[in-house]
Amino acid sequence: MTRKRLGAPADTSRFQSLYRRIAASPAMLAWSRGREMELMHRAMSFAALGFLTLVPLLILVAAADPASGQGFARWLGQGLGVAPSSQEEIEQLFGRPGQALQRTTAFGLAALAVFGLTFGSAVQTGYERVWELPTARWHTIWRHVLWLAVLVVYLVIFVNTPVTSESVIETVLATLGDVIGTLLFFWWSQHVLLAGRVRWGALFPGAVAISLGLLGLRVFSRLVFSPLIASNAVTYGPFGTVLVIQSWLVGVGFVVYGGALVGRLVHEHRTHRRLEQRLREADAADSAGGGAE
Repeated sequence: MTRKRLGAPADTSRFQSLYRRIAASPAMLAWSRGREMELMHRAMSFAALGFLTLVPLLILVAAADPASGQGFARWLGQGLGVAPSSQEEIEQLFGRPGQALQRTTAFGLAALAVFGLTFGSAVQTGYERVWELPTARWHTIWRHVLWLAVLVVYLVIFVNTPVTSESVIETVLATLGDVIGTLLFFWWSQHVLLAGRVRWGALFPGAVAISLGLLGLRVFSRLVFSPLIASNAVTYGPFGTVLVIQSWLVGVGFVVYGGALVGRLVHEHRTHRRLEQRLREADAADSAGGGAE
């Protein structure tokens, strides 16, 4: 009995040490930061605004670009890797190619522009929460306009990029090009939406994390969302397809914000290591100088 009592403080100390190590781990730190910035809530807001902005914008881009030919529904089906049955459900939901421009009104375009600027503002707010920065002033709205314009160009290029190919080399090159293009876009997006308040070097890890995360989401979509489109279409009708696409947009928002958060944690870790290295070098220099005296 005495031995157990003597060993209890040691066991408690081990548990406390293990708890501190877990709490200080990168995974728990990311979890804590994600809760502080309400990551899931922002991802769902991203999906809601994205459905009002990105989906109509992609439809117009695909319909206006003669090179795409097959429209947004065909591109979305290829991007998700859906089966022919699921592809038909998507085409029925979004209509045939070419009809979007004929049915689009001036009011619809104006509403799309307003939602687009609001969407840019929401993404900016999310990045500001990641880096714990104050809200930018109102006159920086021109950055939202610029970001939305570049987003349209990015979507045009992305829509016209072949998603599937019979050649393995072409598939690898196309995938690599998508990753690099996504990396450059989100690297620039963070810089312009944060009004240059964070250095380019600090934003680069986040851009890498976002691009790799979106690539992983594409693979996940082909394995999970494609079967869900067919099954939900049978169970819920067209609304089931909307639910799957909305869930996909939640995943995109989670990656866009979560990748930026991971990038900040990586930057802080690298900065901390460099600071420790400099302190060790300074101590070594002081020791060498004291020994010489």
